[in-house]
Amino acid sequence: MTNRTYIDPSPANFAAFKDLPRDEPIAMLNLLLYRDHAEYPEGHEHAGKGWSGRRAYQEYGKTSGPIFARVGGTIVWRGTFQAMVTGPDDRVWHDGFIAQYANAGAFFDMIKDPDYQLAVANRTAALADSRLIRFAPGKVGEAFG
Repeated sequence: MTNRTYIDPSPANFAAFKDLPRDEPIAMLNLLLYRDHAEYPEGHEHAGKGWSGRRAYQEYGKTSGPIFARVGGTIVWRGTFQAMVTGPDDRVWHDGFIAQYANAGAFFDMIKDPDYQLAVANRTAALADSRLIRFAPGKVGEAFG
């Protein structure tokens, strides 16, 4: 399995994200690999509860969900990993989803919210690895082209 993991964006990746237009719709592909056991910092209200990574991510959803909804975010697709068809054989994910925002500004409003910043501790405790990939929504339908 790949040794490098990604939980938070690197400064360079976040700078590139911030440089993209903020006034157009975005879709964020989220790929999630949960820890067996959530890793909260000592003193956190959920430290020592024995939660799984999946349980800690559920808490992240519960605490960040109202903020996500307030900025107009919606989940447009959600799924559970079954098999890698194209890609490294040793890469697996537990879950994936696509979150859609009316514009990138809404995403920034969410991540700057003080309550959201508190909720992120649950995400960090939950995940062993993740990917967050921004896409500009395109035309949908039956054709590939």
